[in-house]
Amino acid sequence: MAELTINGKKYPFTPGQTILQAALDQGIEVPHYCYHPSLSVVANCRICLGEVWQPNSKTGKLEPFPKLVPTCQQAAAAGMVVYTDSPKAVANQKSVMELLLINHPVDCPVCDQAGECHLQDYSYQYGRSESRFQEAKNKQPKKDVGPNILLYSDRCIMCTRCVRFTREVTGTNELMVDGRGSTEQIDIFPGMALDNELAGNVVDLCPVGALLDKDFLFQQRVWFLKKTASIDGITASGDNISVEHNEGRVYRIKPRVNEAVNQWWITDEVRYGWKFVHADARITMPSIRGKEAFDVLKPVEAWRTALAAVDSAMTTLRTVTKKNLALLVSPMLSCEDAFHLARYALSVDADALLAVGPIPFNGEDKTFPGGFTIRAEKAPNARGVRRVLEALANGKPVANAQGFESALASGSYGGAIVTGNYASAWVTPSMAAALKNVATIVSIDTLPNTVTAMATIVLPGATWLEKAGSFENAKSRLQSFEQAIDTVEYARSESQIALDLAAARAGKITTNYCANATRTEMAKVATLDCMAHALHAPEQTETVESDMAMSQL
Repeated sequence: MAELTINGKKYPFTPGQTILQAALDQGIEVPHYCYHPSLSVVANCRICLGEVWQPNSKTGKLEPFPKLVPTCQQAAAAGMVVYTDSPKAVANQKSVMELLLINHPVDCPVCDQAGECHLQDYSYQYGRSESRFQEAKNKQPKKDVGPNILLYSDRCIMCTRCVRFTREVTGTNELMVDGRGSTEQIDIFPGMALDNELAGNVVDLCPVGALLDKDFLFQQRVWFLKKTASIDGITASGDNISVEHNEGRVYRIKPRVNEAVNQWWITDEVRYGWKFVHADARITMPSIRGKEAFDVLKPVEAWRTALAAVDSAMTTLRTVTKKNLALLVSPMLSCEDAFHLARYALSVDADALLAVGPIPFNGEDKTFPGGFTIRAEKAPNARGVRRVLEALANGKPVANAQGFESALASGSYGGAIVTGNYASAWVTPSMAAALKNVATIVSIDTLPNTVTAMATIVLPGATWLEKAGSFENAKSRLQSFEQAIDTVEYARSESQIALDLAAARAGKITTNYCANATRTEMAKVATLDCMAHALHAPEQTETVESDMAMSQL
């Protein structure tokens, strides 16, 4: 493999890479602002300049380039020698930082980007201790450029990442560079707003605090946030996301890089669609309906009371009424949830009907010029749930939502376990009408709806951010995610509820749900061995501890 020397050490590189790409692949820090791996190279920030020597093609003798060259643009070559830490390169870095800070307001204490700002980091590493600029700074306006984005123009360093994003990735071209010299600024074209489906990604792209998310503005200091690797739990894309939370509350969701799935991006739908997790309407306690038909659902604080009520209803179903059980597993649930719920249902009734819940769709798939695709299917795990149910159904067909409704209308089913966990209303009139044919309805859900209103017993479930599991996306890629926050109040994950119900039925002590243990168990089932060899887990990243001394006041 071809090699080049960077700052005195030899490193391999792939032909076609630039010096900066080769350095970053080897974990070598080279300061840069305008470069981004998904965007065109413009080499306009100039902080990545380095001293470069290259062998003469005829004599083989090392010859220096006549001036510093942008490492983001210069192709790497075999035998090349590069210095980004030489006196000349360091002097350039300091000069660039000084120029960038001349008109910068230096308002770090009130800037949302503080703590994850490249301008702060590079100023500390490569800048001067004080400014030599004595004249008045140029003042640039604050602009509302879209429904979710604010632009603080005086913080902008004109890296143009955002402009290139709207041109090359979304193809919507809302942003431009207006003006010249020290007064140039990013702006939107007249009559346009930064309002495409991927607009929020410009906030992630901005290396400073110029583009800010209205939803996160002044909500939390980033050094207090914990990050948990997760998967999009709202659509079928399977986008890799990072959930950022503190003290049990989610504050924002950002993309995790995965070139095979979502590249560097997520949709605004995913970025802002998690709010139902903290909705005031969340179902937080188990509820049981009285024996009389007119009795309302009454909350119970003891889970054992609710579990005993379900167990009693299932026993009556099989021994007294001698009717069958139907299980509707929502495509919003994880593969592990489907596994435990189906096993419990089959332990009650070996002939139980297993069905996949309604799969929401909105429009058609849309692919942007940059290759990112928005899925019309708004369920994260329809394929995974069906895969699990078919593996446990012992050759019997697994119904869809329409099949579930038809089966209930036949009158053969006296009980139904219905799961939801949708982010919005999902119960159709036909589903509600079909459930009226069932005497006992056990609803496991997160938000109130028609089913929870007519249920015999309601059990509070957990959203995907409150549990660990796995989803299978639209391209049949199986991916795991971790639990980010604790469940609200008395809510439990659907897997834990199923384990508790099974333990109550068997008269045993319940076991705590463990995603890894469940996957090991699932892998022993025919056609579910993919849980052992095809599951894509988040990359383990090293936790970076702050070097800032914290004191309790």
